[in-house]
Amino acid sequence: MFSNITDKIRLLFRKDKESYLCFYKILGFYPRNIEIYKQALLHKSSSIKSQGKLLNNERLEFLGDAILDAVVADIVYKQFDGKREGFLTNMRSKIVQRETLNRVAEEIGLAKLVKYAVRQAPHNNYMGGNAFEALIGAIYLDRGYRACKKFMEQRIIANYLNLDKVSRKEVNFKSKLIEWGQKNKFIITFHLLDESLDSQQNPFFRTEVTIENITAGYGEGYSKKESQQEAAHETLAKIKNNPQFIDAIFAAKFERERAKEENHSDETESESIVSEAEETVSLEEYMQKQA
Repeated sequence: MFSNITDKIRLLFRKDKESYLCFYKILGFYPRNIEIYKQALLHKSSSIKSQGKLLNNERLEFLGDAILDAVVADIVYKQFDGKREGFLTNMRSKIVQRETLNRVAEEIGLAKLVKYAVRQAPHNNYMGGNAFEALIGAIYLDRGYRACKKFMEQRIIANYLNLDKVSRKEVNFKSKLIEWGQKNKFIITFHLLDESLDSQQNPFFRTEVTIENITAGYGEGYSKKESQQEAAHETLAKIKNNPQFIDAIFAAKFERERAKEENHSDETESESIVSEAEETVSLEEYMQKQA
């Protein structure tokens, strides 16, 4: 309380009062370093140069993603005393998933403040959620972990998230995996391995998930959707708990991107050679005509 009064007095001497007030409405406190919060609203399509570096909200988003996971885990752990790890993990996933963060960003008025190139708007459905994670990163750098937790508890969960209702919502593991893949630019594929009948003649499906052509998880179920959900669930657990697997898919992604760059370079060189050959022919033709 005392800190907020002090910040309010300081506001009288600030030039950019409107920005401070705008963030106050969202945060419930005045920023100390407002530049960090402004950067949190800067999509990479509208990056600015500062001291020879491109500034946008991607680094803050990376930091905020990790802090948000920790804060939500902390809140859920204390809120649902006695619940097992699986329940707590699912609860955290439901709160930090992009769909939830996008909605919260809209409702608190954050999404409309994001600065981006107009051409990016229709193609980026995650802008608001990404900005929300970047905002958490900014709060952490500006005021620390406790401020992030207080913001999530008092400003977000208390007003926009009903935890009991969220706990009853089913997690879409496939969407979560695809979202993770898009964010990190991995190629994720779902393969239907087998379709058979059980002893009661009910259809039964088996699905495999690959990331960068590396097997990531298997799932079974009485529908394709169910088997895909199970495979995605197993894959997400592997991503979280198996660092060797993470290293392998990053290495595979690197090789794929390098091969793509080399192919592009070869194609460009070929086009250049063809172009030069065409020029030579036309020059020879010209000389023959002159002779």
